[in-house]
Amino acid sequence: MIYELLLNLAENLVLLIRDMGYLGIFIGMAIESSFFPLPSEIVLIPAGTLIARGEMNFFPVLLAGILGSIAGACINYAIALFLGRKSVDLLVAKYGKFLFLHKKSLVKTDAYFKKHGEVTTFVGRLIPVARHLISLPAGFARMNFPKFIFYTGLGAGIWTAILIYVGYFFGSDFNPVVKVVTAVLLGASLIILLIYYLLKNGKKKN
Repeated sequence: MIYELLLNLAENLVLLIRDMGYLGIFIGMAIESSFFPLPSEIVLIPAGTLIARGEMNFFPVLLAGILGSIAGACINYAIALFLGRKSVDLLVAKYGKFLFLHKKSLVKTDAYFKKHGEVTTFVGRLIPVARHLISLPAGFARMNFPKFIFYTGLGAGIWTAILIYVGYFFGSDFNPVVKVVTAVLLGASLIILLIYYLLKNGKKKN
C-alpha cells in the first residue's frame, strides 16, 4: 500500500513538472536556492525522467536549473548584502522556524565560509542545508559578484546535472527510484546520528 502510494507520488511529480515546463523548473530551482525548503530533487529528478521519455530536452532543463539556482542565490546574496548580519539574524530568529531555518545552521555556514574562503560558494552548492544558506555569508563578506555568479553557477551546474542524470537513468521505472531514495535517506540518517553521537561524546570527554 505504501509502496504504491510512493509510486503514484513519483508519477504525479513527473506530470506536475511536465505541465510546469522549463519556466517551472527555473522557478522551482530559484525557490530551492533561497530560504524556502523546496528540495531540488523533486524538481530535477522528474525532469530527468521526462528527458528519458522524450518529453523534455537535456540542455534546456540543465540551463533552466542553473539559471534558477543562480537567481535564488542572488536573492539571498542581496538580502545579506543590504540588510546585514544583525538584521538577517533577527529575521531568522523570528521567522526561521516557519522555513525550517535555524540560526545555528547559519552560524556554521558563515564560519565555514570565513575559514575556507570564496571557493565554499562552489562547494556549498553540493552540500545539503548549506546549499540553501551559502549565499548569505558571501553577501555578508561582500564577495566579488562576478566570482559569486561563477562559483554558484559551477556548483549548481554539477548538482543539476547529477539529479537530471538520476531521473534519466531510471526513466519511467520508479521501482528502483523508490528503493534508492529510501536507501539513501536511511543511510544519511544513520550517518548523521553517528556523527552526532561521536561529537556529543567527544565534547563530554573534553
